[in-house]
Amino acid sequence: MEKIPKRFWEDDKWAHAHLGDFQEKYMEKWVAVCNKKVVAVAEGPITARKIAQKKTGIKEIPVVFVESGQNIYSN
Repeated sequence: MEKIPKRFWEDDKWAHAHLGDFQEKYMEKWVAVCNKKVVAVAEGPITARKIAQKKTGIKEIPVVFVESGQNIYSN
């Protein structure tokens, strides 16, 4: 099993801390973050990650969903 690098977790934390900022530009999209920068935006998480991997050459890239706040979740 591969170890996930520290940079991944730092980028993931940074992405979640900036979700509010992302809402204006990327609402209802999947955002890939690398080195504390948005490197890809797409309709789906797999596409966002593939675009980011191609741009950066880095395999482990966090991808977060930017919600509008209107999504409803149920059990």
